[in-house]
Amino acid sequence: MKDLKHLYYFENLLQEANNELVQKAKAEGRIALGNVCAQIPEPLFNLPGCFGVRLRAPRTGSIDIGTYYMSSILCECCRAILERAMEGGYNFLDAILAPDACAQMNRCVENIQHLNLLQKEKFFITYSDVPMKATGGALDHYVRQMQAHVLEPLHRIYGIDISDEALRTAVANQNRISSLLREIGEFRKEENPRITGYEYFVFCLASYCCPQDLLVKPLEETLEELKTREPDAKKSYRARVVMVGSEIDDGDLIRLTEESGAYVCADRFCLGSFPGRDLIELNDHEPALVQICRHYLTVGQCPRFMNTGKIKERLTYVDQLAKEYHADGILYEQMKFCDYWGYERASASKKMRELYNYPTLSIDRAYTVGNSGQLRTRVQAFVESIEIKKLQNHTSEE
Repeated sequence: MKDLKHLYYFENLLQEANNELVQKAKAEGRIALGNVCAQIPEPLFNLPGCFGVRLRAPRTGSIDIGTYYMSSILCECCRAILERAMEGGYNFLDAILAPDACAQMNRCVENIQHLNLLQKEKFFITYSDVPMKATGGALDHYVRQMQAHVLEPLHRIYGIDISDEALRTAVANQNRISSLLREIGEFRKEENPRITGYEYFVFCLASYCCPQDLLVKPLEETLEELKTREPDAKKSYRARVVMVGSEIDDGDLIRLTEESGAYVCADRFCLGSFPGRDLIELNDHEPALVQICRHYLTVGQCPRFMNTGKIKERLTYVDQLAKEYHADGILYEQMKFCDYWGYERASASKKMRELYNYPTLSIDRAYTVGNSGQLRTRVQAFVESIEIKKLQNHTSEE
C-alpha cells in the first residue's frame, strides 16, 4: 500500500516523551501533566490550559538503576519509567497525577517523588484512591477523590479552570479525537484492510502522548487519505486476532505479530482504542465530573475491577469485539510481573477457548519486545493452528 502521509511524523512523535508537540504546547504556556494509568479520567488532564502525557520510556536500553531501586521482580515498564525519570526524560512535566491503582507503578512514582527527580518550583505529585469495583458507593467515592486530589490541586497551584464548563470543554475536545480514531479504526473491519494494525496503533498511541488538540488536523487528513487508499491486491495476513492485555506503548509487538501473519484487527489493551477511545456522553442535568467518573467506571475493562459482574463483562466484551471485527482468534499478552494481568491472562484465555471456542495464544513479555525470535515463533505457530482449525471445520462441513 502507498505510505500514509503522516505516519512517519507520528512515529517520530513517539520517539521521545518530550516530543515536538509537547514542546510546542509548553512554549504556549500550557501545563504538562504526567499520566500513568487510565484510572484517572483523561479529560481531567486536558482541561483548558493544560495537557496530559502518558509516561513511557521509548527506546529503552538498560534499566539497571530502575531495577536497583525497585528490584528485578517488578514490572519492567515501571522500572523503565523510573530509569527515564533519573535520566531527566520527564523534566518538562509540571505534575504527575497518579491513582492508587497498581502497587508497582505507585512504587515507581514514589521513587520519583522521594528522590526529588523533578525539581521545578511548583511541581507536585498526587495520589488518588480509585475504586476496585463499579458497584455500591464507588461512584461517590470516585468523584470525591478526583475533586480533592486532581482538580483542586490543579486550581490551587496552577490556577487551572476546573468549572463544569471547563470539564465539558475537555470532554468535547477528547470526543473529537476519539471519533476520528474510531472512524479510522472502522477500516480494520474490511476483509482486505486499507490500514495495518501497526499503523492504527501509532495514531492511537500518539493521542495519549501528545496535546490532543494539535493532533486533530493530521488525523483528519489521515482519515480523508484512507477513504481513497487502495489496499494491496492480495491481503497480507493469514489470520485476524484481537490483542488483549496490559500496557503496550511500543509498536514492536504489533509489528512482530503482523509480520508473523496475524492481523491485529482490534486493540483491547492499555493505550488501545477499546475502551479508551469510547465517546463520553454528557447530559445537561448532572455535574460533568459525576458523568465523567460514571463513564470510566462503566466502560472500564481493567482487571483491577474484581467484582463478578466486571469479570464476566470483560469476557463478553472481548467476544463482542472478535465478532464485530471478524477475528479468528484472541491473543492475550501480559507485561512480565504484572499482577492484575497475570491472573486475568491465565483465566480469561482459558475461558475464551473453552466457553467461547476461540483459538487463544497467551504470552507474557518483556517491556521491550524488539525482534524476539521466540515470540515470533509462537505467533507463527498460533497462526498455523488457526489455519488448521479452519481447514478441519471446512472438511467436516463437507
